[in-house]
Amino acid sequence: MKILIVEDDRHLNKAIGDMLKSIATIDSIYRGDEAMFAVEQNIYDLIILDVMLPGADGFTILKNIRRVGRCPVLMLTAKDGIQDKVKGLKLGADDYMTKPFYRDELIARVEAILRRYNNNFQGLQIIFKDMKFDIVQKKVTINGEMLDIIGKTYDVLEYLVRNKEIIIPKEQLFNRVWGFDSETVWSVVEVYVSNLRKTLKKYDYHGYLKTLRNVGYMWSEKES
Repeated sequence: MKILIVEDDRHLNKAIGDMLKSIATIDSIYRGDEAMFAVEQNIYDLIILDVMLPGADGFTILKNIRRVGRCPVLMLTAKDGIQDKVKGLKLGADDYMTKPFYRDELIARVEAILRRYNNNFQGLQIIFKDMKFDIVQKKVTINGEMLDIIGKTYDVLEYLVRNKEIIIPKEQLFNRVWGFDSETVWSVVEVYVSNLRKTLKKYDYHGYLKTLRNVGYMWSEKES
């Protein structure tokens, strides 16, 4: 799971990241114009968004998020006027919190949003049939047996299962796992998926991992 925090106060940005690092991998951005580029990659499970930012304001960023995808957005801002809240919600924010805030409330709201957007998200686990992911320890089991899947291989599998029945282009998968500024070549995606499929074959789960030639991949229960 990957969360983007867009907040220009670097101390607060880090504090929020520390609060949520047990739930997800955290990316931090401090300028609105940089956030505009990042959200277009469509690689995040949740975006926590301030309103007053240098480069571009949060409402403009929110419009762009809704233009390119359905990623959930929690607005976290000092702008506590009712008109600002209504504007944020009408533009497509999933929730709106004002500063200052309580740590436990933020975590609870984040988990509530993730549950709404991920039917197989249960607390800090993801479940698909007999496959269970521990997203804190980054471990996955099938029928209680630990799979030899770690690091970026785990990240690839979790992202595909989390987005079940959704086509994930190779570029998007690469940007999600390796980062869009990575110097690694794209062909690494094919290598990792191939190795992942070999591991899953031992448990007869490889059939759920579909390859769409020249497009990308999809985790699906449907027939090919």
